[in-house]
Amino acid sequence: MTLASVSPLASLPSPSTAVWEVGPIPIRAYALCIVLGIVVAAVVAEYRLRARGVAPWAILDIAVWAVPFGIVGARIYHVITSPQAYFGADGDPIRALYIWEGGLGIWGAVAGGAVGAWLAARQLGIPLTVVADALAPGLPLAQAVGRFGNWFNNELFGGRTTLPWGLEIHRMDSGNPGHALLDENGNPILEPGLYHPTFAYEALWNVGVALLVFLVDRKLKLGRGRAFALYVMGYTVGRFWIELLRTDQANEILGVRLNVWTAVVVFLGALIYFLRVRGPQQFLVPLGARSTTVAPSDDEIDGTDGEPAAKSDISQVDLSRRTLAPDASGIPEGYRVVTEEQYQTYLRTGELPEPEPGTTDGADRSLDDIDDIDDDESDEPTATERSDDDERPTGDTGQARAGAAPPGNADRES
Repeated sequence: MTLASVSPLASLPSPSTAVWEVGPIPIRAYALCIVLGIVVAAVVAEYRLRARGVAPWAILDIAVWAVPFGIVGARIYHVITSPQAYFGADGDPIRALYIWEGGLGIWGAVAGGAVGAWLAARQLGIPLTVVADALAPGLPLAQAVGRFGNWFNNELFGGRTTLPWGLEIHRMDSGNPGHALLDENGNPILEPGLYHPTFAYEALWNVGVALLVFLVDRKLKLGRGRAFALYVMGYTVGRFWIELLRTDQANEILGVRLNVWTAVVVFLGALIYFLRVRGPQQFLVPLGARSTTVAPSDDEIDGTDGEPAAKSDISQVDLSRRTLAPDASGIPEGYRVVTEEQYQTYLRTGELPEPEPGTTDGADRSLDDIDDIDDDESDEPTATERSDDDERPTGDTGQARAGAAPPGNADRES
């Protein structure tokens, strides 16, 4: 008995068209799946970043860098690992730029995207590990959505099968990418038999990885990039066995597909990181881009009855009302990394926790720096203070002032 002699009870169809023409513009299913996957990952990451204290919509600033770098990295990996298709005897080098025809390596996408995310995180003052952990559940969901682009392209399927979820595969027209070959009656031509839908296996596996990362992270409160490492381990385990089912042409090392070896190496790297790195979840509190001091009102200066206020050695500016606020763009100047307990305290009280000894913040102009500015401004005596000094007896003024607070500092909170 052979596979061809067994009639399957059911099968999964494949689209015969992967591109639609809207006027002069081609709309490609593969590109739509990639874009939709990016949106899914961005939504999940935005929610998680906000929960860690990052300003709203920071993911958009990160995506501006991470997405282009990820696409370029994905294409570079594909071209490097399949050079014969572009630089071989029958290759066409210019087709290395035709990403809409398929050919994006997830390994290159993650590596390139990480470089872009790192550049964006530096500008925003966010630790890369916070960004990575925020992305950890969203990335496998994005990959699950993106895999349906392979379904539209009738590619990356597995070997023959008689399982009820066996996949029909169209014979695609190399001269008209995105369309199936047609017979003399105008009907799409199918390859004989059914095939393992490895794109669906990987999509389902990735959804499971996303759920795993979410639940483990929620229970163990993974920090310092360990949630991202868990995602990498989960994904590579699935990619290992799914890759062994695929029958499409691929370069091999010692008779094993290159991506199988890559999955093993990346898994081991993620496992070592997960086991060696320790630390609590990282939360962030914003550091204001400007210091605002509430100016004294006219009543505070002139008195409530219109008469001049009494002379005082205390500065008329109430420094206790100084606040830290974002600049006009609403984007914090930077962030201070804190524990979850400190973050919850900050949410209740609005008070910035003190940084740990010996640590600095990425874009921190801390309260101490602002205090120095205020001290410099308060060194110049006011007219009232100068008149008071004139009335004080000359002599041992150091002893006279020994127990008094310096002018302009009486209302300052320590």
